[in-house]
Amino acid sequence: MTYVFPPQAQTTLPVRGSDQLFPVNRVYCVGRNYAAHAIEMGHDPDKEPPFFFQKNPDNLLLEGNDFPYPEMTNDVHHEIELAVALKSGGDNIPADKAMDCVFGYAVSLDMTRRDLQGQMKKMGRPWEIGKAFEHSAPCSALVPATEIGHPTEGPVWLKINGETRQEGDLNQLIWKIPEMISYLSDLFTLHSGDVILTGTPSGVGPVMRGDDIHGHVAGVGDLRVKVV
Repeated sequence: MTYVFPPQAQTTLPVRGSDQLFPVNRVYCVGRNYAAHAIEMGHDPDKEPPFFFQKNPDNLLLEGNDFPYPEMTNDVHHEIELAVALKSGGDNIPADKAMDCVFGYAVSLDMTRRDLQGQMKKMGRPWEIGKAFEHSAPCSALVPATEIGHPTEGPVWLKINGETRQEGDLNQLIWKIPEMISYLSDLFTLHSGDVILTGTPSGVGPVMRGDDIHGHVAGVGDLRVKVV
């Protein structure tokens, strides 16, 4: 059997301290998972069940690469997030078994064409043009859970050109990691290689060409990206 044309290369993430690569299957993102961010986006966090959208695997931008300011927008926002990488999956995973699926963690950004996302919201249309564009998910190397455990608290922050823009704590997640995995597995069949971006604290805002972004998640590490 041959392909009609050569397939695209498998998207992978490096594993810190190793020459192994983590093959990425799908990228799920949970929306408005910090109460303060939900409020700043005009929503009541006490009344919403978790909801998810997807980015494409090849939207991941490996650390060490610049973020090219995308076309068709004048309002690109930063959103700092903890990423969770799965080594196994399944359907209807109980929350008390969910952490058995986790391979490790990374620091990630959910870059958003906010103006285009806003247009789609007003028209009741999907968000892909605001969320799933090229290079929209900068991500650090993965750190295995066997090395750092499973972080549940500690600072999450983002600085632009040295100025703090976002601040939060992992303990402020509305839906905790086991709950997210369990809930997702009721909606989709999860697989090894799936990556979940777990939500962002308040303080999201625009970036400009020339900005230096520095994101941090306690216990996981740092991610630095330049906007070009």
